Amino acid sequence: MFALRSAAIRAAPLAARPAVRPFSILGARLSGAVGHANPSSVTPGGKAGEVPTDLEQATGLERIELLAKLEGKELFDMEPLQVTHLGTPKNPIVVESHDPIRFVGCTGFPVESHDVIWINLDKSHEHDRCPECGSVFTMNFVGSEDEHHH
Repeated sequence: MFALRSAAIRAAPLAARPAVRPFSILGARLSGAVGHANPSSVTPGGKAGEVPTDLEQATGLERIELLAKLEGKELFDMEPLQVTHLGTPKNPIVVESHDPIRFVGCTGFPVESHDVIWINLDKSHEHDRCPECGSVFTMNFVGSEDEHHH
């Protein structure tokens, strides 16, 4: 069936063929992602005739992360979330985030009592709850409103 349809499309006149457009062009043009550069996230690049280093060619969040590592700091907290109690609305599990929206994987309490369920934490929500174990999470937003990480 597919071979017949594609043969029919190739045999059709050029004006009758469906237009094929990649999604990436439309998204980049309409998202506003272009033009919001953080000065520390832009680099002049490598010297002509030389292979650039990671730091010379990195841009955006990758460059900021590399600069932090040169200072001996970790920009992103890659450690697992320490769940020492079942989160409740009065005593939720607090998750720090640099972004206004963050995904958190809940494995239940006690730890690994259910499969990982991904919860979308939003800074505009008072708290978010795991649908499996009922544990409550809240976000402590530590980022900047001025940063545009697209």
